[in-house]
Amino acid sequence: WYGWFTVPLVPLWHFVGANDTGFAFACLWWLNFPDSGPGGKCDKGFYNKWLPVRAKHVSFQLFLWTCVWLLGSVGLGRPLSEGWRFVFLVSCFIRVGFSLAWIFIANFNHSHMWNEFLAGDPERTWPMLHAFMAFALGGRHRWNEMLFHDVHHMCPGRIGAMSQRGRFHGWQK
Repeated sequence: WYGWFTVPLVPLWHFVGANDTGFAFACLWWLNFPDSGPGGKCDKGFYNKWLPVRAKHVSFQLFLWTCVWLLGSVGLGRPLSEGWRFVFLVSCFIRVGFSLAWIFIANFNHSHMWNEFLAGDPERTWPMLHAFMAFALGGRHRWNEMLFHDVHHMCPGRIGAMSQRGRFHGWQK
């Protein structure tokens, strides 16, 4: 019953980036990964492995947002000091896009309703649905990602994204 109080907060939760691909989650991950070594010491691979990777990632992000800033100022014929307007606009639309994707795709294919649908062997009973979804998503490998998404959670290190595996090894495998 309390779900009806929290459901309206779901879009806001995703907009602020508290999902697996959001900014708030990234900050939490940044502060807690990798785990401390024995005795609370810094992880032995932190300085030679993780710190350089993080520095490259942050540098690449800074480069991309600088490009967005320049597109919003120089690209639109405005002073350099007004690039923040375009950055804000792009950031808002990115957040809206990710929020919609998480609400309507990720929350859907993690639901009990979806698992009950899959248990009924829809490949044989809903062939037109499968054909349409494979077309709409750009191939059977991407539709397999939605159909069997929970397998990705079972062993993510070995399987990874199924759509990538399907792209290189064929969707039947």
